[in-house]
Amino acid sequence: MSSSWAGRKVLVTGGEGVIGSPLVDELLALGAEVRAYVHYKPYGSAGYLAGREDEVEIVAGDVRDAERVSEQVKGCDTVFHLAALIGIPYSYVAPESYIQTNVIGTYNVVNACRHHGVRRMVHTSTSETYGTAITVPISEDHPLQPQSPYSASKIGADMMALSFHHSFETPVAVIRPFNTYGPRQSARAVIPTILSQLHAGAAQIRLGSTTPTRDFNYSEDTARGFIAVAESDRALGHVVNVGSGREISIGDLAELLIKVSGAAADVVVDESRVRPGGSEVERLLCDNSRAREWCGWEPQVPLEEGLRRTSDWVRDNLDRLEAKSYQI
Repeated sequence: MSSSWAGRKVLVTGGEGVIGSPLVDELLALGAEVRAYVHYKPYGSAGYLAGREDEVEIVAGDVRDAERVSEQVKGCDTVFHLAALIGIPYSYVAPESYIQTNVIGTYNVVNACRHHGVRRMVHTSTSETYGTAITVPISEDHPLQPQSPYSASKIGADMMALSFHHSFETPVAVIRPFNTYGPRQSARAVIPTILSQLHAGAAQIRLGSTTPTRDFNYSEDTARGFIAVAESDRALGHVVNVGSGREISIGDLAELLIKVSGAAADVVVDESRVRPGGSEVERLLCDNSRAREWCGWEPQVPLEEGLRRTSDWVRDNLDRLEAKSYQI
């Protein structure tokens, strides 16, 4: 990894999250001066950056506030835009909020980057934009399929970011992570949902559909992918997939987590967690050739090792997770 980050001022929107906070860690280790733009909450939470004000400049706000965003982008060399609404189930009941945060929020960030002459912006996409795989592994040329309002909002956000590159030569690259997991992830996601139930002693693990497959990438690997994309001139104006290149069904994942955690439980399908018809993405498998060839990135943490690390973290942080409820 390049040491050229020393002394650079870097903004990370969504820096308090499961990807954002490891990205902040990586940037600090490389010597960058990091400003994290975290979602304002009246009770003052900075997520997993709380208590780190000596290392990171933490600024609360909302990406829907163009003026606030512009203030924070000003003077930055590089901007990593991760802030987004990401829960798929909630997008079915509140789709407009996803448009406001994901599409308009991205416009505010990329417009500020253009206005302030930022050297590089990396915008965060998601493998959900591909929908159910038509061809596998999924390359960046795969059709985009908006199978949920969340997915549609992220497609819109991606196109907004890329349009600024094509229209104004704003130096934007789009990173498209597949399913990131690891310590610090909330019980909104499937892996901490399963592990929190297991470590709380549940006899049954209640899940939605167990047949879909996903490509899981450890959070530290994903964070390194962001930096690799930011360092790649070839990535400008393009999308770069970041994923492990390995798929596993949700059912098999649950069985592996039971093994890793050392618990004993049965997997039960909970119909309330099954996606609406036509919305479920049945298969995701990443073609990460572009990340390897253009950016020199490849995953380093095998799934089993990453799950062990995540299991240990969930066990030690059960009080931060709702062990018996699935968060949308």
